Amino acid sequence: MKKGSKRLATTSGIIISVVFLYLAFRDLKAEQFWSGIRTVKVQLLLLAVPTYFIALTVIALRWQYLLRAVRLIPLRALAELVTICYMGNGVYPLRAGEALRIYLLRRNHDVPLASATATVLVERAFDGVVMLSFIMFSLLFIDIQSAEVGAIVSISAPLFVGAVAVFFLLAAKPALMRSLMGSVSRILPDRLATLINQVGDDMTAGLAGLRTPTLLLGAVISSYVTWAIEAAVYWIVMFAFGLDLSFTVALLVIGAVNLAGVISAAPGQVGVYEFVVSTILVAIGANAAIAASYAVVVHLVIWAPATLLGFLLLLRQGMGFADIRRARELEGALS
Repeated sequence: MKKGSKRLATTSGIIISVVFLYLAFRDLKAEQFWSGIRTVKVQLLLLAVPTYFIALTVIALRWQYLLRAVRLIPLRALAELVTICYMGNGVYPLRAGEALRIYLLRRNHDVPLASATATVLVERAFDGVVMLSFIMFSLLFIDIQSAEVGAIVSISAPLFVGAVAVFFLLAAKPALMRSLMGSVSRILPDRLATLINQVGDDMTAGLAGLRTPTLLLGAVISSYVTWAIEAAVYWIVMFAFGLDLSFTVALLVIGAVNLAGVISAAPGQVGVYEFVVSTILVAIGANAAIAASYAVVVHLVIWAPATLLGFLLLLRQGMGFADIRRARELEGALS
């Protein structure tokens, strides 16, 4: 992405976040918000934090399944890169954390950039399908009339289902990828054509896990397990606020807020996150002040510990915040 386009995307993301923050808190008075915060049971928040790190470890296990056809990477190493990724996504625009973990995977474990990128794209597509299924399942048990949830589903469903279909097609027919790359390379100079063909081969290798039943099953099961554990984090924080709600509500909230990630907001989904979470809770009958307070606190529970640990792990990798700010250079390495 060019410098001007990147700046425009970053600026528009900040504007979108500000608009959604206004929509989330426009009718809320400060004393109502703080009153909601004071009701929280801190000991339950302390339980939610390690639960979230368990979810991150299972995410790393899924990545291990998808990468195993390329190279077997130790789970601990992948868990560190996943945490760094979440930190990067939370503090820098345009999901720079994804570029960071792909770059570090190549630097530390010599996995081709295109292969690593293919597995990350598959992960994002799997996440979208899991979120959609969580929403559909929860709506079987929850009577909620929410135009926002309907809009999120209608926009994101074609994107994620379509992406999964494309990945499975390319994985099942590796010759198709080679043919596509070959068509492009024929009109390019020899040196660039060789590079394009190599990228195609590396991406095909990155999708190989989808052709192996045991690896595919492991990736699918771990996708559902990790997000179910993260939904448990949302549920625990609900109890911390005295919200006596079912686990299906947590599934609905996590499904909607993650699918809303298709909206290009500021880092960490600030604004969009609070709006979606509080809107759903109010729609099912929760007090507006408690819903807003809950949205802010659960966001902090998910964002702050992973960001702090991710930055410490980044320092251990010999990198620092300046490297995150230069994320476009890392992204450029992917091309």
